[in-house]
Amino acid sequence: MGLNGARLVALAGNPNVGKSTVFNALTGMRQHTGNWPGKTVASARGTCRHAGREYELVDTPGAYSLNAHSAEEEVTRDFLCFGGAEAVIVVCDATCLERNLNLALQILELTPRVVLCVNLMDEAARRRIRVDTRALERLLGVPVVGTSARGGRGLERLLERVDEVVGRAPEHPLRVAYPPELESEVERLSRSVALRLDGRLDARWTALRLLEGNDAALDAVQAHLSPLDIRPALQAAQNARAVLGMSAQQVETAVVGAIYREAERLCAAAVHSQEAQDGRRLRVDRLLTGRLTGIPAMLLLLAAVFYLTIRGANLPSQLLSDALFSLEAPLSRALDALGASWLRGPLVEGAYRTLAWVVSVMLPPMAIFFPLFTLLEDVGFLPRVAFNLDGCFKRCHACGKQALTVCMGFGCNAAGVVGCRIIDSPRERLIAILTNALTPCNGRFPLLIQLITLFFVGALGGGAVSGALMLTGLIVLSLGMTLLASRLLSATLLRGVPSAFTLELPPFRRPQVGRVIVRSVFDRTLFVLGRAAAVAAPAGLVIWLLANIAPGGVSLMARLNALLDPLGRLLGMDGVLLTAFLLGFPANEIVLPLAVMGYAQGNALAQTGGALALRTLLSQNGWTEWTALCVMLFSLFHWPCSTTLLTIRRETGSARWTALALLLPTALGMALCALVAAAARVLA
Repeated sequence: MGLNGARLVALAGNPNVGKSTVFNALTGMRQHTGNWPGKTVASARGTCRHAGREYELVDTPGAYSLNAHSAEEEVTRDFLCFGGAEAVIVVCDATCLERNLNLALQILELTPRVVLCVNLMDEAARRRIRVDTRALERLLGVPVVGTSARGGRGLERLLERVDEVVGRAPEHPLRVAYPPELESEVERLSRSVALRLDGRLDARWTALRLLEGNDAALDAVQAHLSPLDIRPALQAAQNARAVLGMSAQQVETAVVGAIYREAERLCAAAVHSQEAQDGRRLRVDRLLTGRLTGIPAMLLLLAAVFYLTIRGANLPSQLLSDALFSLEAPLSRALDALGASWLRGPLVEGAYRTLAWVVSVMLPPMAIFFPLFTLLEDVGFLPRVAFNLDGCFKRCHACGKQALTVCMGFGCNAAGVVGCRIIDSPRERLIAILTNALTPCNGRFPLLIQLITLFFVGALGGGAVSGALMLTGLIVLSLGMTLLASRLLSATLLRGVPSAFTLELPPFRRPQVGRVIVRSVFDRTLFVLGRAAAVAAPAGLVIWLLANIAPGGVSLMARLNALLDPLGRLLGMDGVLLTAFLLGFPANEIVLPLAVMGYAQGNALAQTGGALALRTLLSQNGWTEWTALCVMLFSLFHWPCSTTLLTIRRETGSARWTALALLLPTALGMALCALVAAAARVLA
């Protein structure tokens, strides 16, 4: 039973079958549903009502099998076994039903209260695949419903069938038939185990796990059904294997083989395919995942996204800057009218100016970059990125799943760190956590784009094309550093060999452009902008105070800048920039506005509203192309923001690993900047 008397229903299925989309559509909860596997790393919950009955739905992590081989599959297995669900919706992909039915058949061994949701029926129709849901229902003995969850089709019928199985369990659900000699031992062991389980878990399923010697599943049974002594059952299973003349591994092989054959039989009877090989789709997939073409094609697509971002952001940024800075005078007059002229400096010249800079510099590129990147995600591009990078991470003795967490890090490093839960090995998970900050998050892209536009686009020629290629080069550098740091950690503090994992490449899907734009604007652009704005105004106030409080005639800002200036010069920057990076610790998004305020000493920022004026201000303070390059490198490789560090502390539970996560990118960034600065001095 769920909360407040609601009926508890679990959603289960392979990764990337649209399970979370079904969950969102039924519950109305806003949950990100990217078109790539491994996204759901914990069970999400939501409620819905149908026919006067309230349901609590639990979206379990994607799983291929209940013989769990990963943390996600363990979560799913344990909830289905011990979570108290009164029904299970098993979501399958209509385009590859046979593979998905393997999990459905395993769940049917646990409970007859199953509704099979054959999702992506629209995709199957486009590929000329027809699923006879009525025939499948007759063969399985449980309700079967075809749906297209992204379009909302079939979901009402799905809830109707859930009502049926919650009210009354199906009478004759299909059970996989194993070889006769194995069946006899399963039945004998089931009768013995049933007395101890007392209805708390299906006896046949437990007997199969005993015969397979599945220690992880049996440990979970012992832990959740305590007090329960399964030692006699273990001995009985060992005796049964002796009678059969089979090892535990041979029993498991026989069980898995029977399930696969049953899934094949079901699909032969219920799935009718006239699908012709889509030559164009296959050629695109070979291009994006080929050994020689995969990575270059991936980089070209990324460069195209950057090109459109740089090309499209300049004019809106200028217009937004002019509009926001034009409000300074009315704000100042309003304070004067209120008799609060003394607040003009800290509030208008400090807090408001910094906020205006953050909005005008960040909003236009983010409003272009995030929808484009989300479209690639929705189409199915990111799993192919992970596929291309899998071998690179394995050669560094890290887990190939780290490629997925790197992709998450492009959105937010804190989210990338949480995403590392999909990695089963504690050693490999730590490597992924410690190196995720080397991936530039969305808070660093506006600074990189702004500096490339100001200092390199014109100098390199080619306009936005050269800027996009340079930004892509920086991304390649960050990936190279991630691989280098991963190899370094795996050879020193975190020695070990890489583990294997299953990565499913989903079919290319037509993106839902309207939904992608809305999701990227609200869930990413405005979220990141709001986070930056929340710290920009207080930081602007702090830096104004530092610039205007001057004990002994020397401002606190000047003293701090002077203190950090020698180190800044060594790194190809100056004290103002290091101060900006330090004050930008709450959020990387505010580094450039803080640096500009530092140069303007809290007084002249209002006159530098445009790109040309900003370039002039920076040049007047000693900036060259070498300075801009060092700033970009240090932006790529320096300490993570406060949110990411707190997330690392929570995920690792260790102050020592958190400190290493701070020091590792910072040391790499300082070394790179020092090398570039030395080269600049030699070439000057």
